[in-house]
Amino acid sequence: MALDPEDLFEVDSDVPDLTGAVLLHHFDGFMDAGAAGSLLVAHLLEVHEHRVIARFDIDDLIDYRARRPTMTYATDRWEDYDAPELVVHLLHDAVGAPFLLMTGPEPDRRWEAVAAAVQSLVERWELRLAISFHGIPMGVPHTRKLSVISHATRPELIMEGSPFSRVQVPGNLSALLELRLGQAGHDAMGLAAYVPHYLAQGSYPAAAMGLLQALTKSTGLVVQAAALSEAARQTDAEIARQVAESSEVAQVVEALERQYDAFAESSENLLVAEDQPLPSADEIGAEFERFLAEQQRDH
Repeated sequence: MALDPEDLFEVDSDVPDLTGAVLLHHFDGFMDAGAAGSLLVAHLLEVHEHRVIARFDIDDLIDYRARRPTMTYATDRWEDYDAPELVVHLLHDAVGAPFLLMTGPEPDRRWEAVAAAVQSLVERWELRLAISFHGIPMGVPHTRKLSVISHATRPELIMEGSPFSRVQVPGNLSALLELRLGQAGHDAMGLAAYVPHYLAQGSYPAAAMGLLQALTKSTGLVVQAAALSEAARQTDAEIARQVAESSEVAQVVEALERQYDAFAESSENLLVAEDQPLPSADEIGAEFERFLAEQQRDH
């Protein structure tokens, strides 16, 4: 007999009226180029007061051997255990509007049960929209406008569509939530920021800033952005400095710019023109890594 999905979580006894609120969700473990989604989560929790109003039974959902939690050993004894948590936070935006943020490790098992549990919360609290967000690596240069695409359960929710037609990709819980909520008649959508391949492994605040702008446009939430905007400015300045100090790096970025501009003019795809051979994403990333390693040795 299938277990009741509501057995997967516990809800705080003091939850205010959330009718019409928005649920944001981001899970660690799936693709998040430039740590775009993680940076946005950290920013939201940093600039808004928050408290946990629902907590999932993590013991029933993850494989500890695949993702071993950190424990602290002090001299002659175990002192602490960094227990993973899958929770729903209650926050309020700059004008006092409530919204929810579900965070934690992406479960290793029982995705359908988790999706059903989230649907139960959406219906219990009468939420109007669920949104996921993350970064994806793309063949785009950091010197061009950052793009954020959206997908949704209804065409009316989509801001900027995807250039892809029909593809099959490895699944993830956020995508399944969007699918199942839509099938149940609820509004759900996802946001994905394009992150340059060669910056995908680090932190790229500009991508998080792009996600935040798209999120506020989609939801009407009013979120302070100054700290994230400043982090993006500083990171962009550092990237520009590194490019200026290496002719090799500058050349590969310029090549990627030509590819991007050719695509923008043709509006067809991001394929390389036959007369413009370009380095691969791996080659560009390797060049940046080599340059950064040299900088570390010099300092």
